[in-house]
Amino acid sequence: MKIHAFLYLIVFFCFDLNVSSQNFNRQDSLRGSITKERAWWDLTYYDLEINIIPKSKKIYGKNTIHYKILKQNNIMQIDLQPPMKLTGAFQHENSLNIKKDGNAHFIKLLERQNKNNLDSITLYFSGRPREALNAPWDGGFSWAKDTNGNDFVATSCQGIGASLWWPNKDHMYDEVDSMRIRIEVPKKLKAISNGRLINIDNNESSKSYTWFVSNPINNYGVNVNIGNYVNFSDVFEGESGLLDLDFYVLKHNLKKAKVHFSQVKKMMKAFEYWFGPYPFYEDSYKLVEVPYLGMEHQSSVTYGNQYKNGYLGRDLSSSGWGLKFDFIIVHESAHEWFANNITNIDVADMWIHEGFATYAENLFLDYYYGKNASSEYVIGLRKNIKNDKPIIGQYGVNDKGSNDMYYKAANMIHILRQLFNNDQKWRTTLRKMNNVFFHKTVNTEQIENFISDEIGWNLKNIFDQYLRDTRIPIFEYKTEDKNLYYRWNNVVDGFEMPLEIIDGNVTKWVYPTELWQLTSINNSNIDIDADYYVYSKKIN
Repeated sequence: MKIHAFLYLIVFFCFDLNVSSQNFNRQDSLRGSITKERAWWDLTYYDLEINIIPKSKKIYGKNTIHYKILKQNNIMQIDLQPPMKLTGAFQHENSLNIKKDGNAHFIKLLERQNKNNLDSITLYFSGRPREALNAPWDGGFSWAKDTNGNDFVATSCQGIGASLWWPNKDHMYDEVDSMRIRIEVPKKLKAISNGRLINIDNNESSKSYTWFVSNPINNYGVNVNIGNYVNFSDVFEGESGLLDLDFYVLKHNLKKAKVHFSQVKKMMKAFEYWFGPYPFYEDSYKLVEVPYLGMEHQSSVTYGNQYKNGYLGRDLSSSGWGLKFDFIIVHESAHEWFANNITNIDVADMWIHEGFATYAENLFLDYYYGKNASSEYVIGLRKNIKNDKPIIGQYGVNDKGSNDMYYKAANMIHILRQLFNNDQKWRTTLRKMNNVFFHKTVNTEQIENFISDEIGWNLKNIFDQYLRDTRIPIFEYKTEDKNLYYRWNNVVDGFEMPLEIIDGNVTKWVYPTELWQLTSINNSNIDIDADYYVYSKKIN
């Protein structure tokens, strides 16, 4: 477990599983809250073994869960989604009773669970897991064939959860400290997963690939990729020493992959500059080709962007800058810092993952093409913002909130950079954030307080405006002679955010509130600095 978020746990101990909202049900609460059957034990180690049979699209295996006892209890919640079945649970060779409630399985342990003791439970599972129809957005197994007719298989399960294919404690708050992943596949195929490859066993008609992850890892970051892979390697001379880079691609893509994947070193150099050292040197960095677009699986980033720059060859910003890099390599790798290093406790705070990873795209541009390029890119992304609902979802029910967590949150972070008004301080803040919250799970309030402390004033109303409200601030102003009258409208109560205006050839700061204020100007027409995601309205 990364951290014991005690105050956060207390909130969920009091959470009523009979959710009153018509939009959520008991299953949402069992999945999304820290139930008492989850809270009493702390994950320490997963030992996952799985046999994958592409021909029948079936899997089976076992997962031995090692844990530390935080308080006495004897009912453990384990999550596994239909059509997968939990076929057995054992502790010290004793078969345990399993009570199923939808996706949640409540297992009664026979022995007394004493505080601070270490123990384990072994779970057996089998079935035909949910198939992903539109991976990675709907989640599941992708069963495909490569151009030579070989099986090409991959998992992706963000949002829907890792319990769609293997039994685990499927909540973000508790990350296992380390894990072993053993995958058995048909002999002519290779199985790639997280961490480092430590062993390959040759069986009569199959091979077993064993991988070991030495760092904490979130459940949805655990992945399996199967194909007729070839491997090539490189080394990045990074801030924490030599980082092994491994690339697994289909044989017919090897030549172009060796050219295109040179972007990985560029990405790593830019992100170590802005965010600090890559967080998983011990587990290496891998880029693995898959039959879907891609995903941020920890130390095993998956790739399916067709070896094109942009997003499948498109510039999401329409600025031209989005074609300067491969979107999947940059965006999904940014998640190694924001999602895998710093992980949200509750999916309602998923903007911490997606907002910062989207913002990282323009920092990549900043590093190689300058500040104007990065600004034009993130400003161009605004056309994708919907302002349909708040970015932060409802806590405790596995609710991720609005997809504006990508482009709107990135633009909010871009505003914060302007407010710091010191790029070195901003860079230091981003690096310090990855150090302070290194391998930890966090909530929005912790991120808000950290950034507020770094800038030296309370930013709560700004976060409220952009994360918890759908309105965009309107800078209302009127001019009389050389006087500028101005205020904020369409804002949350108490909203105060400095703003840079352009008065002729001069950029100056103003400090609007909801009340009219006055400052002198040189021209009757002013412009608003485009780096701020606000609207302006001149009142005659």
